[in-house]
Amino acid sequence: MTETPKPAVGQVWQDNDPRGYGRKVRIVEIGDTHAVVELHSPRQPVSNAKPGRRTRIRLDRFRPTSTGYRYVSTATPTP
Repeated sequence: MTETPKPAVGQVWQDNDPRGYGRKVRIVEIGDTHAVVELHSPRQPVSNAKPGRRTRIRLDRFRPTSTGYRYVSTATPTP
């Protein structure tokens, strides 16, 4: 079993909440209690959120529970 990494800038995480339809976010900034994330891929099937939208998420939600986020990968740099 792989260990979930500590949240870090540049990582991509996926929302585990079924209402999020698997939306993915990329961490762009880390603070003491929250991470600023940018929408990496909008939720499906319906989405009115545009990629690049930023929001804050508590750091304790970056864990693979039903209301948390699961680690996907390190984001690939855009050219």
